[in-house]
Amino acid sequence: MKHTFRVTLIVLAMFFFAQILGLVIINNYVDKTQLKEGIVSFKELPLGLEVPETTGAESLFTIVLAIIIGTILALVLMRFGQLGLLKIWFFLAVLITLAVAFYSFVPLSIALPISVVLSLIKIFRPNFYVQNFTELFVYGGLAAIFVRTFPAEYALFTVLMLLVLISLYDAYAVWKSGHMIKLAKFQTKSKMFAGVVIPYSMPKAPKGLPVKTVKVKTAILGGGDIGFPLLFSGVIFRDLLLRNAIAFAFLKVLMIPVFAAIALGWLLVKADKDKFYPAMPFISLGCFLAMVVMRLAGFL
Repeated sequence: MKHTFRVTLIVLAMFFFAQILGLVIINNYVDKTQLKEGIVSFKELPLGLEVPETTGAESLFTIVLAIIIGTILALVLMRFGQLGLLKIWFFLAVLITLAVAFYSFVPLSIALPISVVLSLIKIFRPNFYVQNFTELFVYGGLAAIFVRTFPAEYALFTVLMLLVLISLYDAYAVWKSGHMIKLAKFQTKSKMFAGVVIPYSMPKAPKGLPVKTVKVKTAILGGGDIGFPLLFSGVIFRDLLLRNAIAFAFLKVLMIPVFAAIALGWLLVKADKDKFYPAMPFISLGCFLAMVVMRLAGFL
């Protein structure tokens, strides 16, 4: 087992709750008026954010290209020690996604100040509580932005191809090139990790020594491992809304987070300690199995 039983359960609980919360955020952006007429459309995003209409190939290309550019940029900034620029970039990304997520629950006049405060703490005064709390919302905000970019007629095929490509990339980046491991270690060390960070125990410093100087063993789960299965669920949820009431569509799509969590749990149980593994191939397999079961059950 890669982590202790307690830590493994916490990681899985965080993963599953982030999926549920993300689906709630996506649902909050669905235009219920249009839904009554058999049309699934989304309400406007805050901060003047606009998502251009794309074809299936364009949406897939846009997301993959954004991941490649983002990874290269992060590696370059890491290589040349540009921690300040990396913090600004990370701050803006967290701020925007949190604002999108919170805006689905409260007015922007409330969502934006909360997002600013939490983003500042997360980047400049990091702690485990704020880190993990914000991560629960960040990927729901991302999904609310990107789910609408998938054209309805190509959505399922496109998001399936996205999971395949991301899984292959994740396996290469961890098992072959190793650059994802370097990036994860750098992010963790600089306390700007994009993902869930679960400490084995809360830091307790000896008398007279600041807590922030004490090293604590942690378990991590990358943001992509949370965000991509949520995007997959969001696309299928949108499709289910065309044929089901919201409550039934939500209950049916929950099969995907359940299967994905089981697949992730299997990896964490079978994995060796102190070794890095690409989680996306396993999580994607869980998503695919859930989709097959949903088809056999007549949900899709």
